[in-house]
Amino acid sequence: MLSEVPRTSCLVFIALRAISIDMTQAARRRGIFMTCIFLSLFPFSLLHAAPASLQYQYGEQVFTIEPQKSWLEAKDVPMYRGRELRFATGESLPHGVVMEKKQTWSKAKIASMLDRTIGAVINREAGSVRIHRDTNDAIVFDGLGLNGRLLDLDRTAELTLLALEQNISVIQLPITETEPEVVVEDPELQAMGIAELITIGESDYAGSPKNRIHNIAVGLARFNGQIIPKDEEFSFGKILGPVNAKTGYLPELTILGDKTLPEFGGGLCQVSTTAYRGAWRAGLPITARRNHSYAVRFYFPPGTDATVYPPWTDMRFMNDTAGAILVQTHHENNKAYFLYYGTKPKERSVELVGPFTWDPIAPPPDRIEYTTELPLGESRVLSKRVPGMKAMWYRIITDEGMDAEPEQFASYYEARPYYEEIGMGASPPGIVKTPEKNVIRLSEETTITLPRDGRTGPRIRIRR
Repeated sequence: MLSEVPRTSCLVFIALRAISIDMTQAARRRGIFMTCIFLSLFPFSLLHAAPASLQYQYGEQVFTIEPQKSWLEAKDVPMYRGRELRFATGESLPHGVVMEKKQTWSKAKIASMLDRTIGAVINREAGSVRIHRDTNDAIVFDGLGLNGRLLDLDRTAELTLLALEQNISVIQLPITETEPEVVVEDPELQAMGIAELITIGESDYAGSPKNRIHNIAVGLARFNGQIIPKDEEFSFGKILGPVNAKTGYLPELTILGDKTLPEFGGGLCQVSTTAYRGAWRAGLPITARRNHSYAVRFYFPPGTDATVYPPWTDMRFMNDTAGAILVQTHHENNKAYFLYYGTKPKERSVELVGPFTWDPIAPPPDRIEYTTELPLGESRVLSKRVPGMKAMWYRIITDEGMDAEPEQFASYYEARPYYEEIGMGASPPGIVKTPEKNVIRLSEETTITLPRDGRTGPRIRIRR
């Protein structure tokens, strides 16, 4: 229920709408609806709280940038009785209006920063792919059908200026997308409705250890060329199959209850998260998805991950498009991709709004335990300090002009302590057996001990 939305979420939610441009009638209705929620929860004074950071959003991709002092510059501005005025270029100033030096935000400096931090990640050329079958009847992809993306830098800088002036913290990025060239040569695939790019799931796993990178590549390859028939459910675990050394996986860290330990296939959640994001972004019905028990840095932003642990935990979605869906997977420069080809629902638009995070929880106290599972003196770290939180995303689907009720995708992340185990050997040391001995009592206070094994001489002991 919307009544459960955290207060801080509502503030950002309405801020997002306040800065939207060219809103459709349906979007305006949502904006009014959210405004009512916002006004019922917030005192008016909060509207004037300056944002500590700016959050730029494109689908599930989020960029957080703190306003910089370097964005400021001294500029002559027209002032009248302490108030700044705006005039068209070349317009003469009325009587009483004077030019004064003032620190203002520089659009050019802001645009330069946005180009380096966001444009470098977002911008890419549209790709092309030729889909056919080889002599063994296997599906072959020649090329990669990535869509092109171009950040409207000038408009983003303008929206940033507006956000700074109006104390708005969330900005939806204006991005122009270009469709890739998709050529399907196989008649059977054409008959299934495989004709164009529907959606793309992406994730970044930079900084992963060697075994994790290996497992991600093996897992991605398992899904390349898979077909999801119309009106059928996609099951990540069913297609993935067994995960062990025989299927090509290496041991890597995996969350196992309250411990993080090496297990075959560690890192496969990067693959399931990538697959999930593509289906989620396309508006496909999500039938099973669970977040990780604690927030993992490879799945930023929070609330966009999908953990799997076959056969108990799965990620599933329905293909409700007009035809079958063909999957192409790819990895390059520490990024994983799921490309879904088929027939795109022409009247469907999808908007992802989030993440809204609340209820932060500090990591618990450090946890140190001794175990007989490790050799004496060895130790292993089972988890590092991770704060907990709750996260919420909203997915708003407009289909054939009809606005569906916003879907909620909630995630609950536990706080984890620093957890270390220290080895104490295979078993605790036993009590040392006292050698047999003869004791001669000379008096109440004096005794002579004669060990029977002969390894030591007599010992005289005097009690005082």
